[in-house]
Amino acid sequence: MIRVMVNGAGGKMGREVVKAVHNDPDLTLVGGIDPTKAGEDVGSVAGIEQLGIKMNASIDEVIDEVLDINKPDVIVDFTNPAVIYENAKKMLSAGIHVVIGTTGLTAEQRDELDTIGRSNQANCLVAPNFSLGAVMMMKVSAELAPYFPNVEIIELHHNHKYDAPSGTAILTAKLINDAKQAAKVTADEDLTRESLPGARGAKVDDVTIHSVRLPGYVAHQEVLFGGYDETLTIRHDSLSRLSFMPGVVLACKKISSKTGLTYGLEHYL
Repeated sequence: MIRVMVNGAGGKMGREVVKAVHNDPDLTLVGGIDPTKAGEDVGSVAGIEQLGIKMNASIDEVIDEVLDINKPDVIVDFTNPAVIYENAKKMLSAGIHVVIGTTGLTAEQRDELDTIGRSNQANCLVAPNFSLGAVMMMKVSAELAPYFPNVEIIELHHNHKYDAPSGTAILTAKLINDAKQAAKVTADEDLTRESLPGARGAKVDDVTIHSVRLPGYVAHQEVLFGGYDETLTIRHDSLSRLSFMPGVVLACKKISSKTGLTYGLEHYL
């Protein structure tokens, strides 16, 4: 059995991860970490009345409290960009595999986490999106890019999301750019000139991204390809946070076999 702990267990994503881990026969939930819910039963916080866990199933206040006592095999982290980097360094230094769904890590920070993990036989997955459908959307977009080099991205999320653009949109753009460079194709010249700064969105290399933040949305993305007298749109919709759980569970099971830091769930499929 793989012993799993959830960092950010009291948050909306964290509560769903607690339930998903508890419901999987190959995983054992051994507790959670969340300063806002410290001392409470992790199952009660997630809405599960009785977990039946023999190990300590309470929520600890900080990462340091679980590095020696009740040390898990894997920690799933859904916290926030302000703390993820320092937390990840502590977890990997303690020899714990880390599944990260929190956005905000730079490429330089990921490189350092890779080094720390390899030095301590601890692996790390950083996934901008755990939805299997979103991963397929990114893969298909990259395959289409050489044939439709004129492309823009619209991503739509709830108005409590910390970052814009989303990590999924940035990764999608990078995959599209890589595919276009490999095929030696470029987009047509954009002759539009902004009358208001930011009207055309933000650029990731050659791909423009537009971010929408409104109540009612969960996580949605459209990749719009423009051709000659035709357009092609790929759209993915996560209708609830449950859509991310199969990917989180998969990551917990496979992370021990993927040395170092891996960026993107697609490498686990």
